Amino acid sequence: MYKENDYLVYGKDICQVEKIEEKKFNNEDYYLLRPVKNKSLKISAPISDKANKIRDLITKEEIEVLISKIPSIKTITTDDKFIESEYKKLLANGTHEDLIKIIKTTYLRNKSRLENNKKIAEKDKTYFELAEEYLYNEFAIVLGKSYEETKEYIINEVLKLEKK
Repeated sequence: MYKENDYLVYGKDICQVEKIEEKKFNNEDYYLLRPVKNKSLKISAPISDKANKIRDLITKEEIEVLISKIPSIKTITTDDKFIESEYKKLLANGTHEDLIKIIKTTYLRNKSRLENNKKIAEKDKTYFELAEEYLYNEFAIVLGKSYEETKEYIINEVLKLEKK
C-alpha cells in the first residue's frame, strides 16, 4: 500500500498520493492522486484497483538495465500504412521497452526524412513526443532530475554504449 507523498503510475500518468480516504458509500479506501503533469487535476482511485491501473515507478536499477538494452531494442519494421496502428498498440501496452521502440523508430524515420529533404510526418512527431513524455516523466521522478536533464542523461548514456 502506498503512503501519502509516494509516487506511482496511474494509467500512464505519474501521480503523487495526496492522501488516503475512505468513501462512505462503499466503505472502500481510495487514493487521492495528483498527476505530476497537471497539479490542478485530482484523481480518486480505489486502492483495490492496484492490479489494474496502479503500478510502482521503475527503480534506478531497472532504468540502468533498460538503458543498457536500448541499442539492442529493435525498431518497428512494418509497412508505412500500418505504422500508426503499431504505434497505438505499443503505446497502449505502455511498457518501457515499447515506448523506447516508438522513440527509436520515429527518431530514425524523422532523421531519414530530413536527410532526404522531406517534411517530418505528423504521426511520427506525435507518437515520438507522447512516448518521450511517458518515459522521461517517470524516469525524471526516479532519477531526481528535470525532464530535460533526464532526456539528456539517457541520450548521453546510449551514445557511450554505442561507442563501445
